[in-house]
Amino acid sequence: MEPYFNKITKAGYQKIKDEINQLENDRPIKIKSLADARALGDLSENAEYSAAKRDLRHLESRLRFLRKELQYSKIYTPSDNDNVEVGKYVTFEFLDDKSTETYQIVGTPEVDIDDGKISIASPIGAALLNHHTGEIVTIQAPNLTYQVKIKEIKV
Repeated sequence: MEPYFNKITKAGYQKIKDEINQLENDRPIKIKSLADARALGDLSENAEYSAAKRDLRHLESRLRFLRKELQYSKIYTPSDNDNVEVGKYVTFEFLDDKSTETYQIVGTPEVDIDDGKISIASPIGAALLNHHTGEIVTIQAPNLTYQVKIKEIKV
């Protein structure tokens, strides 16, 4: 059986790599903080030691998570056509209130609603995938169903 890979944009892949590099640079500092706290004496009542240990554990856990993200991700380059896919920007109109939104469709590791990036696993992202400009798409959200019309697709 072939392993499953998450599609991810080049920018999203780089962002994860940058965070890994930052954590790897912070690691020696966290290790030194732990050693310094350990040197203070009685570990059972040493709040600095407990905090340093927790911080290092958190850093190591985040590093493992991010490395797995990269291991199971493949950079996806969108084609130059009128098809909604990972990496493309989609402008659509909600048919109920005529408001419009523009989002970039991205892989799950790089979701950032505040930055206008929605995942192919989200209800909107999954429904829009592989549709074209002018099409009306029905979105099945957990608590409601609504329709949008695709106005524009850009790379």
